[in-house]
This record gives sequence, C-alpha cells and structure tokens, in this order.
Amino acid sequence: MFTGKGGVGKTTCAAATALHAASSGAPTLTISTDATPSLAHIFERSDGQKPARVLPSLYISEIGEVEVREMWDKKFGREVYEVFSAFVDIGYDDFVEFMTSVLPGLGEEFMVDYIRELTRECIYENIIWDTAPMGQTLTLLQTPTLLGNHLRMAPRIYSRLKLGRRSREPVLDILKRWEELSAENMDFLRNEVSFIMVTIPEALAVEQLEGIFREMERYGLKVKQMIINNVVRAGDSDFLNTKAEQQKVYLEHIYAEYSHLKIVELPMFPQEVKGLERLREVGRILYA
Repeated sequence: MFTGKGGVGKTTCAAATALHAASSGAPTLTISTDATPSLAHIFERSDGQKPARVLPSLYISEIGEVEVREMWDKKFGREVYEVFSAFVDIGYDDFVEFMTSVLPGLGEEFMVDYIRELTRECIYENIIWDTAPMGQTLTLLQTPTLLGNHLRMAPRIYSRLKLGRRSREPVLDILKRWEELSAENMDFLRNEVSFIMVTIPEALAVEQLEGIFREMERYGLKVKQMIINNVVRAGDSDFLNTKAEQQKVYLEHIYAEYSHLKIVELPMFPQEVKGLERLREVGRILYA
C-alpha cells in the first residue's frame, strides 16, 4: 500500500513497483482508488478495461465510485438501509449515494475489503494499492471507532426496532456484522499489508509526516519504507543549486526522525515519468 499526501508521486512509485514485481513473471495487480486516478495515464493505457492487461503478468485497475457502490450493495447495502430507513424516509438509490460519498471512510473501507478478498482468491501474487491522498484514506481508520460508539448506544436507540423490514433479522445483529467486517479489514491492514510512505522534501509534506505516522501507529499500522521523491541534485545552474540547498534541510530532518525506516531517494526527472521504459528506470532506483 502506497500512501502519503496528494501530489507526492504515489502513483508513479506504485506503478514502478508493480512493473518490477511483474518482471519476474509473478501475477501482479495494481489498483488505484484516487478520485482523480492517473494509473492508466502512467502506463499509457486507454482501453478502459478493469482490470486492463499491460503485460502477460501485469494488470491495472482504477476503482471509482460506481465500483464502490456495487461493493456496498453486495455486502451490506440493503441490510443497513433497513436500519436507516426506520428513521429517514429515503429511497435506496439515494441512500447508497449518500453513504458511499458522504460517510467518512466508507469507500476506502470497502476497498480494503475488496482487496482482502482478492488476496484470498490467490489470483495475483502481488497486489499493489495506490491510495487516495492520505487525509482521505485515514478516514477509513475512524470507521470502526464510529461503529463501536454507535453500537454502545444501540440498546437505547434501537430498543424499539426489533427486526429489519425485509430480512426480519434483528437490527442489532445487522450492525454487529458490519462492525465485525470493519474489524476483519483492520486486522488485514495490520497483519498482511506492507505500507510504503511517499513524500517530497518540501515543508508542507514533511510537516504532515508526523501526524500521519502518529495516526497510523494509533491503529497499529506500521510503515516499513519511505520514498523521498523529486530530490534535486546540485548542478551547473543557480536554479538547481538553490533548490538542492532548500531541500537539504528537509532531507536531514527526514533521515534524523525516521532513521528506523528503509529510506530511498528518487531524483527529480527532467521528463514526465510515464510509459514502461521510464517506469523501469524508476524501478531500478527503488529496488537497486
């Protein structure tokens, strides 16, 4: 799982990693859940297939709101709708749109569940997730807490709601299964996912790292590697020398604060990184 604030190069690093992993022939799937995905652009694919085959062992898939709604509907949509429709007069389609677009972390929560199920199917040896910007993705971590607080109040709130309208299943049982799903997904993130943080040597990105790490550690999620992207090397121009000098302060801070991690630097490339040849170049640096 590649994570970090928006615009630091997560998609590029994820794509290069996927290409590197697939080069050995291991079936590899790269998934992007960014609201403005660029995975297909980086791989120069335009056929719109999901997943799209890039190489014999490499596939990419950009998951959007439509797919998230389908996952919601398949899992718990109509059951949870029974609970909420007891309080609010709302149509099912409007309810699904509200839940998947407004409720914090629900889309990401079901993406985790989707990826967890993919691992169980054993179709792919490697699954690489290019997440949305970290501020959005972290909301999924709040979902189990929100549900837990909700359930603690449930005996008072739902004491008069014995059964769901459609399934006739106890409402508290429906909510309990939703909470259990969240717990399973959190265990998956803690125990089976490798987190790679991507950042850039600039003030805002570096300042946000502390909060991101603190929030992840709060939920038992461990980062194993950090990639510092767009590192400028001093050259024969005032621009490059000034930029490199500015970055030096932030690079020193990162190495001092996160010395326990494996840290890899990616240089700022003179051209846009897209296409297999340039992604291989990035992969050679990341996995030298």
